[in-house]
Amino acid sequence: MIYDVVVVGGGPAGATAAEDLARSGHKVALLDREGRIKPCGGAIPPQLMREYDISDAQLVAKIDTARMISPSGRHVDIPIEDGFVGMVDRKDFDPFLRARAEKAGAERHTGTFLRVDREEEKTFLIYRDKETREEVKLQTRYIIGADGARSDVARAEVPGGDTIPYVIAYHEIIDAPAAVGNYQPNRCDVIYDGRISPDFYGWVFPHGNTCSVGMGTGVDGVDLKQATAELRQMAGLAQCETLRKEGAPIPLKPMAKWDNGRDVVVVGDAAGTVAPSSGEGIYYAMYGGRVGASAVSAALASGRASDLKLARQMFMKDHKNVFKALQAMQDAYYKSDERRERFVSLCHDIDVQRLTFESYMNKRLTKKRPLAHIKIGIKNVAHLTGLVSPLST
Repeated sequence: MIYDVVVVGGGPAGATAAEDLARSGHKVALLDREGRIKPCGGAIPPQLMREYDISDAQLVAKIDTARMISPSGRHVDIPIEDGFVGMVDRKDFDPFLRARAEKAGAERHTGTFLRVDREEEKTFLIYRDKETREEVKLQTRYIIGADGARSDVARAEVPGGDTIPYVIAYHEIIDAPAAVGNYQPNRCDVIYDGRISPDFYGWVFPHGNTCSVGMGTGVDGVDLKQATAELRQMAGLAQCETLRKEGAPIPLKPMAKWDNGRDVVVVGDAAGTVAPSSGEGIYYAMYGGRVGASAVSAALASGRASDLKLARQMFMKDHKNVFKALQAMQDAYYKSDERRERFVSLCHDIDVQRLTFESYMNKRLTKKRPLAHIKIGIKNVAHLTGLVSPLST
């Protein structure tokens, strides 16, 4: 059999690409290692649920408040107006997406990507079967690499795929009580504290009967497990049973090129599409999977490998400005505890709260209330230049 496309990786990006292509009538193979659960806070916005037909049945919790915590312990609670943040557990969510892709017609393969071979203008993807441990060869017209940060497909096939910057994320899934200590099952806590992470943040995200507690950093030498233990202690969750421990790299910047100009395109974490500052990845992974599928569909229809460039073009058209704004915020406020203190202070502003969550829920930079934008800009400059105290609200 000659496949139209082999998708490597069965996370949100790969499963979405495989499902879209299969529903379009293409011959699709979906290769996934299985058994690997990515460390992830699990937050998804209502916009994702609308765009990708995700029902409430996939949610383990609905969050109505976000708490931002500063290095000094000051905090601001931000109500999520006119909506919620949905929480999923990746151990269940990813298999659901893979099963949905298979139901749409994608053929499942379980194993580990090894390489791409080319013979007389024919493309073959080679993987090692999980059960037999033998090499399997799949002939295909195109390949979508959705195999995560430090993607083997990207490193082997796409320029720049071996140099993408990343942070290391680590979390522990714990058996969480209904409410204890500083923990509330309807509230996400985001901790901006150099003792937890010198360059990113820590989190306490409820997952219904469980909770994800973790942090990320790109600084060498940080003890991720010790930082997470301290975070659990701060939240009053130190005595809760630990169910799982997971760690993985999280990319920091979209790659400049997503395809090899011939037969391979990468999407999701493999293309670096995790939002700066927030670390949000599920929505952008699924969006990347969708535009990757659209690009491959265009290439199959036209016979032009150059159409693979459409994946990055479509993604950046819709999300470049969001990524730029979030990167600017991370560069400005994550460099020191004094700056983190100022950032949490800025979050007290009601306009900051509303504009932030309007943009998050709808995945676009909101253009409403221009006077609010001006006021926020003035406050931002005042904090960054030290004209106001970091304790100012």
